[in-house]
Amino acid sequence: MTPEEFRRLGHQIVDWVADYRERAASLPVMSRVAPGQIKAQLPAAPPDSPEDFGAILRDLDEVIVPGLSHWQHPRFFGYFPSNGELSSVLGDYLSTGLGVLGLSWQSSPALTEVEEVVTDWMRQMVGLSGAWSGVIQDTASSCTLVALICARERASGFSLARGGFQSESSPLVVYASAHSHSSVEKAALLAGFGRDNIRLIATDERYAMRADALEEAVRGDRAAGRRPCAVVATCGTTTSTAFDPLEDIAAVAAGHGLWLHVDAAMAGSAMILPECRALWAGVEGADSLVMNPHKWLGTAFDCSLYYVRDPQHLVRVMSTNPSYLQTAVDSRVKNLRDWGIPLGRRFRALKLWCLIREQGVAGLQRRLRRDLENARWLESEVRGDPHWRVLAPVALQTLCVRHEPPGLVGDALDRHTLAWTERVNASGQAYVTPAMLDGRWMVRLSVGSLTTEREHVSALWDLLRAEATIAA
Repeated sequence: MTPEEFRRLGHQIVDWVADYRERAASLPVMSRVAPGQIKAQLPAAPPDSPEDFGAILRDLDEVIVPGLSHWQHPRFFGYFPSNGELSSVLGDYLSTGLGVLGLSWQSSPALTEVEEVVTDWMRQMVGLSGAWSGVIQDTASSCTLVALICARERASGFSLARGGFQSESSPLVVYASAHSHSSVEKAALLAGFGRDNIRLIATDERYAMRADALEEAVRGDRAAGRRPCAVVATCGTTTSTAFDPLEDIAAVAAGHGLWLHVDAAMAGSAMILPECRALWAGVEGADSLVMNPHKWLGTAFDCSLYYVRDPQHLVRVMSTNPSYLQTAVDSRVKNLRDWGIPLGRRFRALKLWCLIREQGVAGLQRRLRRDLENARWLESEVRGDPHWRVLAPVALQTLCVRHEPPGLVGDALDRHTLAWTERVNASGQAYVTPAMLDGRWMVRLSVGSLTTEREHVSALWDLLRAEATIAA
């Protein structure tokens, strides 16, 4: 493809994306295709001869779009907001178009230094002190894995330089809330701790980790000859957006020399609002922190920010320095290959840089406050209906709700919940997520897509009531 062909087709692609965003509200929110339906429409073997790009665009419309659930739809209330603000999309486009790689500072100096700038902008925006240093990773899963590897090496006196875990005399233990994200357990397993050495700590009536239960578990492991290593606290749990009490957990961690990692993947974006920062009081007592601007803030996926208080420790654990990557300026710059697992890195900072500059902090704050107001309105509506329950505190923009007709309990209530949820999603008029809380099914309503306004939230409430009362 020549630059001139790229120019012509690139204009078509930009127009297509703009048109898609304008018409997204008219599409069914959840894809209605059956398993295997997309593959059946595509050739089983690659083409021998070049195809006209127009054919690719036709398949985009006729095959791909029907197979999408539309996360940018104003009536997308599932999972979590994953907002690709168009200014950030352009930043991602620039990153891909430039085609540069960050193997070292020297391989693309702007890549490293823009990343340093935007991670520090975000540090300031969420009110963190200057003691934190940030780097961009792909997802929170990778950030938590890096955190637990760093915790492992601090607790074991850098066993990786000796015989690794196999040379340790007693097992290291990781602690997390019973409501922590599944990526925490996965990271602990991949970091070599083993399932027997993962402790899920009891939670209180607000689904937040109990610091007294953490203390008790740590003491019990010490008494049994095990070595407590790390605790992962969550700001905004996946199911209910619960906030673990960071001040109390940090006190336990400090008292026992544990690494404290804070998972604020979705809720971290809320901290650009000063009125929300009380929710993570005590965060300065952590060793590491993750937040995902590719969720509620609006950065195009993937862009996860990992912050540490001791970057030298991170570099010591992650550093590789082969001769072909060494340069004369290494002592004066950051080589971000030493700040995570991959050697190479994309110019992810551009999409966050474009977002913050085009929206401004005030613009981002306005949108998040709009979402919080819409969530509070919906909470009030649900609480005002005697047959509906709000099942958990609404700390931010996520509601946990259930329709409870008189006399319907237990497994019958679960079947009712799943049935009306399926009808809502199959209607194409909204997308919501069923989940388990206290051993029973309920529905999560996540308010926060870019174009979601009060009218869409009101329409969702009407739809929920209509579908839930069918043969209830």
